[in-house]
Amino acid sequence: MRMNSSGLSYPQVLEAFSDQSLFENKTWRYSPEAFPLTSAQVKQIEQIGQACYEFYKAQETLYLRSAEGKNLLRNRSLTAPWVAAYLNRGKPEALIRHARARALRGAMPMVIRPDLLVTEDGFAMTEIDSVPGGIGLTAFLNQLYAPVHGEALIGAGEQDMVAAFYDVLSGRVPHVTAPYIAILVSDEAATYRPEMEWLASQLRQQGRRVHVFHPDDVMPLGDDICVGIDGDPQKVDVIYRFWELFDLANVSIAEFLLKAREAAHIRLTPPMRPFQEEKLNLALFHHHILEDYWKENLSRQSYKTLAKVIPQTWVMDPVELPPNAVLDAPLVGGKPMTDWSQLIEASQKERNLIIKISGFHESAWGARSVTLGSDSSRAEWESAIQQAITMADTSLHILQTYEKPKRLRHSVYQDDGSLYSMEGRMRLCPYYFVNESAKVAKLQGVLATLCPADKKIIHGMKDAALLPCFLSEPSSG
Repeated sequence: MRMNSSGLSYPQVLEAFSDQSLFENKTWRYSPEAFPLTSAQVKQIEQIGQACYEFYKAQETLYLRSAEGKNLLRNRSLTAPWVAAYLNRGKPEALIRHARARALRGAMPMVIRPDLLVTEDGFAMTEIDSVPGGIGLTAFLNQLYAPVHGEALIGAGEQDMVAAFYDVLSGRVPHVTAPYIAILVSDEAATYRPEMEWLASQLRQQGRRVHVFHPDDVMPLGDDICVGIDGDPQKVDVIYRFWELFDLANVSIAEFLLKAREAAHIRLTPPMRPFQEEKLNLALFHHHILEDYWKENLSRQSYKTLAKVIPQTWVMDPVELPPNAVLDAPLVGGKPMTDWSQLIEASQKERNLIIKISGFHESAWGARSVTLGSDSSRAEWESAIQQAITMADTSLHILQTYEKPKRLRHSVYQDDGSLYSMEGRMRLCPYYFVNESAKVAKLQGVLATLCPADKKIIHGMKDAALLPCFLSEPSSG
């Protein structure tokens, strides 16, 4: 079909998505062109990626030193056993032990994806995901919009996102010439299986040995994991894990994977280290006791970048305080709090805050546990606070300053194929692929989600437009 000079035509987009489902039972709005980013924005997004990688490295050191009771600083004494206690809370003992195993020291997520809200003051990073959905979707969108934007498309450099995904996977076993790679998708993550199937099919067309399986479809054989291919067992060289760790009890081979990875018999990524999947790490970055730790363990540029983009965040830990102590928390009525229940009395203006569960829970992804105080009734706000307090023994919540996304416009197709200028609020999800040998996190693509302007919490929905991003002409902004 001939390319429309002004971008992708509506029939082209419909045909592309009718040929390939990327998400199970998910729809969204389409656009003739990708979303433009300035060179200054792209540069900052690249800096954010490297900062996130350094943050993960520093997180590991912080967690392990905290768990082992070791000093955190070079030139003065500082221990913080409460850090490991926070990150271990509610986790099975076997998983905690696995996360601290020597075989996993230095093991970082292969893909890092932060959520960046586009605000009047720049980017606000509300969380970082190490088991992100959207990899296949973003790669597909990059291919779809490549004829429109060419080399200006983010991630359209020397190798596309599909090839880069394979390179970081196969890089886990550099001694194997043609590794067999299994992408395991659990029932809980089944919504994302179609995009992983597409990704694997693209790689098989390039002669790569990559397939998607349910965890029940693979089997231990001695020290190896095998799959049945054409009636014969095939040894798996690398496993890409696509399930959240709270779902580990429903993964039939979980116990084998825990032991086999500790013994270095298999290569599994991302590593099953729950301390790397907690949103409260953002609160730890802002914690006043740990300020010197982060400054020592991050480069000056990365510290500066994270300090600018991470909104103020607190851990909602309902501890009993001595009479002269106050919570590390926002003010209510201009006064510090001594109990989290006092947050119920916050004014509408003071409730410009987000409450969400930190991790290791079925509601910790997809905006399921998110409550925006300024957009909630008093009853809803009180319910969210009480839930955070009552669940704290097993699942901590965080409180985060709400950074309001600014209003933007972009051309979007209506259901009848006509174009209109959609006003909305934007979330960017950049995908960084980690090269451990080079110690860099390379930007491989950016997924933009443009939600209607009346939606305060941005996530994928049928009224949103999902787009790749391209480099526009540099602007003074």
